[in-house]
Amino acid sequence: MARNKYYSGPVSDHFDGVRFFNPSGTAPKGVRELLKWQLATPSARWPKTFPSPHSVDRPPANVDVDPVRVSFIGHASYLIQGAGQAILIDPVFSERASPTQLAGPKRVNAPGVPFAALPKIDTVVVTHNHYDHMDMPTLRRLWHRDRPKFVTPLGNDTLLHRGIGNINVRALDWHQSLTLDAGVKIDSVPTQHWSARGFGDRLHALWASFVITIGQRTIYAVGDSGFGDGHIFRGVAAQHPRIDLALLPIGAYEPRWFMRDQHMNPDDAVQALELSGAKRALGHHWGTFQLTNEPIDAPREALAAALAERGVPAEKFLAVLPGAVVEL
Repeated sequence: MARNKYYSGPVSDHFDGVRFFNPSGTAPKGVRELLKWQLATPSARWPKTFPSPHSVDRPPANVDVDPVRVSFIGHASYLIQGAGQAILIDPVFSERASPTQLAGPKRVNAPGVPFAALPKIDTVVVTHNHYDHMDMPTLRRLWHRDRPKFVTPLGNDTLLHRGIGNINVRALDWHQSLTLDAGVKIDSVPTQHWSARGFGDRLHALWASFVITIGQRTIYAVGDSGFGDGHIFRGVAAQHPRIDLALLPIGAYEPRWFMRDQHMNPDDAVQALELSGAKRALGHHWGTFQLTNEPIDAPREALAAALAERGVPAEKFLAVLPGAVVEL
């Protein structure tokens, strides 16, 4: 009988008793499609380095009043500070986004915040278990240094316990929420993606996006998502009518026949911004690790084109590079 390696719970509209799934019916591509992509689709060559124009950020030890401070570390990693709290989203400080540091996608720019410059971290949010989002060496370092709380979707708590030890972790299903110190609230919301750490655990852990309310500000953090028909983002707008900032992926989208259902391209992301009702957005998931075929600067150029075509002011959606800081 089939068995889930990480989670045991009731059947729902996105869990069949063994595996999680997208209610829209979209599923990750299989081995045949993967081989077709890897062997038959040409990929752009990235430079070995892609330095950020921003200076390395050295955040303050504490931000206890407005404005909320958001610092971009790289790829999908952010530091959020406000209300006396420091929150990390999908922190990756390793040189490679891979099961091993001997091979796999290699970082082409340094983290925008050096690990040693991080303030004491209160909470770490991990959106799903792919290696470019759940970086176990980094998470272990954070636990041993700061003993933070971890928040992650269902099943990923088992992975974190196995990889780190007896940590303080809370696993959330979609539409569940958690209130932390200083009134910080974290809501888990649906996203269209998938999960796996190896060959035998595909779809055994849930994936999610998170709406984080800190101080007087609300941040919608999307680690990875396909656009689908847009209902995910309409749903977030209905449940969270005041989003000050959306963190939206704009990279790792080519070839579209393979990536469409799991990663948005810049035009999808602009539509997601509009449907979510967010006041502004930062575009991430580009320019640090080469995961797919597009040239390194293509997401930034495509974002500018999509904003112009849809009549959205350029300053409303920025393609950020490591070290960028935004205050809300």
